[in-house]
Amino acid sequence: MQTTVTKPISFDGVGLHSGLSARLVIRPAAVDHGIVFRRVDCPAGTGDIPALWTHVNQTPLCTRLENAHGVQVSTVEHVMAALMGCGIHNALITVDGPEVPILDGSSALFVRGILQTGLRKQGQPVRALRVLRAVEVRRGNAWARLTPHDTLTIEFDIAFDEAAIGVQKKTLNMANGSFVRELASSRTFCRKSDVDAMRASGLALGGSLDNAVVVDGADVLSPGGLRHSDEAVRHKMLDALGDLALAGAPLLGFYQGHLAGHALTNDLLRALFDQPGAVEWVTCDATLAAKLPGAGVHWGEVPQVA
Repeated sequence: MQTTVTKPISFDGVGLHSGLSARLVIRPAAVDHGIVFRRVDCPAGTGDIPALWTHVNQTPLCTRLENAHGVQVSTVEHVMAALMGCGIHNALITVDGPEVPILDGSSALFVRGILQTGLRKQGQPVRALRVLRAVEVRRGNAWARLTPHDTLTIEFDIAFDEAAIGVQKKTLNMANGSFVRELASSRTFCRKSDVDAMRASGLALGGSLDNAVVVDGADVLSPGGLRHSDEAVRHKMLDALGDLALAGAPLLGFYQGHLAGHALTNDLLRALFDQPGAVEWVTCDATLAAKLPGAGVHWGEVPQVA
């Protein structure tokens, strides 16, 4: 069944790139509402932005949504991953600034808030998108691919010169609560040299060692070190789930990302919907719904970090 949250859930923090304080509230929404962001600091009637791939204004550092009025909200990927990973299909997300608060750099606090507050079943079946044909996009050496599969499975590999990251690869079936158990606590990461360059350009103004894993060669500069030995690739998978959630419904398919990022995953969704016969809508019966991300997730699966 479709689900929403039982009552509003508030989160306060700063934007990773803007450094601006913001309050985000996840609010209940009706059946078939989907996920919609609303900028409450904008004039009435101009602030709603559907969380859909068609509204992505591509940027390399995060996922930014924009509506026809030019209103934007940035860094939506972590809260989108939390909603998908917890099985939330309908929500109105209000935010009083241009960027979602980064919190600890992962989805863990969003997940905790959602599961602590609780989910409400809405009495209507979930509709999902089944991938029927292989679709692939490339940018230089990076590529992303979707192929038919009976559940959403994500495979990702990365390669960095820094010894603290190196080469990492992971594959995970996203059915049930695996996102909450395996990915939700993994934080965004960057190299110290990248942080220095971004700040010199007026970016990453809200970044700190408390909301990102910062590496310098073989050293992890963030207090406490890594939460997982392969935290970097786990976070890339978290990002991928959040970006795939912008399809507008749970996907049934095998996603593979090689050195991919936000823009490439958005390219992939555009290619999927542009190719005739590549995807179909399906109404999920109980058996199929049980294979979706977030189905049956419970508090006991929440990561004990962050």
